[in-house]
Amino acid sequence: MIRIRALRDKTAWRETVPSILLVLNSFVWYTLTYTVFVVIVNGLNLLETEKLGLFTSYFVGIAISAILGAKFFPRARVKFLDLWPFTGAIATLLLITVSSNGMLANALLAFFLGVSIGVGLPSCLSYFADSTSVENRGFISGIIWGGVGFSVLIFAFLINMLGQWETIVALTIWRLFGGLGFLVLNRKHKKLAAQKSHSYLELIRKREILLYLFPWVMFSLINFAEAPMLERVFGKDFFAFVQLVEFAFIGIFAIVGGVVADIVGRKRVVIAGFVMLGIEYAAMSVFSNSPVTLYLFLILDGITWGLFASVFFTALWGDLGENYEKEKYYTLGGLPYLLANFLYILIKPYASVISITTAFSFASFFLFLAVLPLMYAPETLPEKKIRERELKQYIDKAKKTKEKYT
Repeated sequence: MIRIRALRDKTAWRETVPSILLVLNSFVWYTLTYTVFVVIVNGLNLLETEKLGLFTSYFVGIAISAILGAKFFPRARVKFLDLWPFTGAIATLLLITVSSNGMLANALLAFFLGVSIGVGLPSCLSYFADSTSVENRGFISGIIWGGVGFSVLIFAFLINMLGQWETIVALTIWRLFGGLGFLVLNRKHKKLAAQKSHSYLELIRKREILLYLFPWVMFSLINFAEAPMLERVFGKDFFAFVQLVEFAFIGIFAIVGGVVADIVGRKRVVIAGFVMLGIEYAAMSVFSNSPVTLYLFLILDGITWGLFASVFFTALWGDLGENYEKEKYYTLGGLPYLLANFLYILIKPYASVISITTAFSFASFFLFLAVLPLMYAPETLPEKKIRERELKQYIDKAKKTKEKYT
């Protein structure tokens, strides 16, 4: 409790709140809009290859726009971020027209939706990183992802009572609210000094980037490749319920993970997450029919997502970016997760012929394997900050002991 109070007191809330609102709004919007987009596409009377084409357009839009946005947005980051949410609101509202469009128009709309997500997300996260300090970035990330978890949960219950058209309008209003809120709160922002930018080639040559990027890529691939297998085990409806419940776990454990990451470092939190993932998939490979195993999976997976959300999505790449432009760091860190979503769509038609035991065994093996590079990865939270907190805790205990015996 004392440590949380110290992190809270060190946070410059006036400078941080605009970025908290923008990041929270963006991830809730992205998560729910993609879900609606999938439902709309799967509901169209199209060939499977045509549906695959629409999903391809969407993911290509994300990839291209994120790479280009990370290159050009930093030149006028705040001005672009002022406009970005409204682009997303337009793209969301246009989903109403999908069913009445031709194939080409639908593909362009899917591409535009992907662009509206990818083009500003790296700068949004970079803006967040620059508005926080390394010693409290995990704590604020935890607050954001706690909000994301519970917001998605509330929205999901509301959407369940709405029709498709009403859901799209609600998400459009949510995105507009984020954009207007950011404009109002960020009116007196401080203009940052120009920062040096690395090229993508320079970044992927950095040892510390690769040591964190490789496990993250592996996790992203396994997470979405195994989703069709988990759907087989849990059943489609119950698996949807499990995914929903996990957002509640994210809401709780993202804050826990963020606080712990600011106290003991990011590396230990990430390693703990990978170990839990390896255990849950190992258990699923042996006891996939046991109800106890299913609940164990739900608990461990929810906790892990909470830990990873606060560290991998928002804190870690900002730490690695130090005093440089961070857009490209977040692009490298974000695209593996965003694009790995495509694996679920590709693998799902063949899930019924894949052995569940084999699939889960491979997942467990590669997740434990991913821990190896993390053992050699440098800690991104400065050692000085960790030692300062340990010393402060020791002094506080000493004072309490002295007061007790005085």
